[in-house]
Amino acid sequence: MMSNNTYYEQQQPPQYYQSTDNGDDEEEEMPATEKDLAEDAPWKKIQQNTFTRWCNEHLKCLNKRINDLQKDLTDGLKLIGLLEVLSQKKMYRKYHARPNFRQMKLENVSVALEFLEREHIKLVSIDSKAIVDGNLKLILGLIWTLILHYSISMPMWEDEDDEDAKKLTPKQRLLGWIQNKVPQLHINNFHRDWRDGKALGALVDNCAPGLCPDWETWDPSQPVENAREAMQQADDWLGVPQVTSPHYLHFPPGLTWFSSHNLNSFVLVKLI
Repeated sequence: MMSNNTYYEQQQPPQYYQSTDNGDDEEEEMPATEKDLAEDAPWKKIQQNTFTRWCNEHLKCLNKRINDLQKDLTDGLKLIGLLEVLSQKKMYRKYHARPNFRQMKLENVSVALEFLEREHIKLVSIDSKAIVDGNLKLILGLIWTLILHYSISMPMWEDEDDEDAKKLTPKQRLLGWIQNKVPQLHINNFHRDWRDGKALGALVDNCAPGLCPDWETWDPSQPVENAREAMQQADDWLGVPQVTSPHYLHFPPGLTWFSSHNLNSFVLVKLI
């Protein structure tokens, strides 16, 4: 789902499931994608909750809050506020402070999207109508693009060579950074290797020795408790906001924390 640091080309190939119909007529296998695209698809709710928390962490300084990601960006004001916080810049043109009509909302969102274009942040298939109409899939794609640009693609890694970094995708950069932080573990993905919570404990302890010193003895059959311990220690001692619930860590297809070197900008995102 994501191309050139956008969300859209990272979808896994559709998996298939067999029909449970025991009738005489056998049904053909149907793509699981149909279930994945349902309004109540589990991945969509998890992603929506996670991205909402990420947005709210940045909107705190404006005393603004998003309760429903699908609805609360439709007038463009909170989206504009979020972009100004992330970029530390003002919009390039005026917008409606009180967008009471649909056309005003469309114009506000257009201001935000034009700002991203001028900041050289590439968007695919996102227009103002999609945001105003509450197209959740495209809104999630927009927020993921912001996460990629402002929390991953910006220079955040110590001793990273710029030319080498340009050759890697954000996902590859993250994986390499984590592998350097926890060389004692064989972490090769962002799903299976994180589900027991021990890798998260190891990451927190390697970034700040002493926070999770006993992570190696954690019971792998208690993944939620392990993740909760690591996240709580990071929250209490490092100021790392808990932008998701611990039980999401081992929910398929997988979620993982990542951070800058000093852990000041921990975020949790879905890496498909």
